[in-house]
Amino acid sequence: MKKLSVKSVVAIGIGAALFFVLGKVAIPSPVPNTNISLQYSVAAVFAALFGPIAGLLIGFIGHTLIDATSYGPWWSWIIASAFFGLVVGFATMKMHVEEGVGKKEIIFFNVAQAIAHLLAWGLVAPVLDILIYAEPIEKLFAQGLMASVSNIITTGVVGTLLLLGYAKTVVKKGSLTKED
Repeated sequence: MKKLSVKSVVAIGIGAALFFVLGKVAIPSPVPNTNISLQYSVAAVFAALFGPIAGLLIGFIGHTLIDATSYGPWWSWIIASAFFGLVVGFATMKMHVEEGVGKKEIIFFNVAQAIAHLLAWGLVAPVLDILIYAEPIEKLFAQGLMASVSNIITTGVVGTLLLLGYAKTVVKKGSLTKED
């Protein structure tokens, strides 16, 4: 697992802030109390770059701030956001984005984020909603399905663009030569 360096702590702060800001831009979905979200693309990319602990903390802190400034913490979905970041971080640990991003990395990233979204919103959030809040099951799985599908799409599009953009900014090892 990647260590929590000063760089990672700064990334967690920036990632949580971006997660919060993007999360405040709520795009309503056809399912009540479920929005189409862009913040998971940032969480996924930061998790791929800085590891599972960073992904977990970005999801947890960012989602807690969104809820705290809206209607109060909804812990089941906060935990699901943290879980999403953790899973993407673990799944992409060997991706080495700093060495470049090609088709293989994009496919791997998108399979990882899709699985993480399905688990977070199709399993973790609904089960915790039942256990913590005694919410009606039918409503929960409709919300979970909507959140999964919309998050997979937005993370796939925006996350892929962010990864490609980041990869272009990284100086490749051995690409710089010393002039005499």
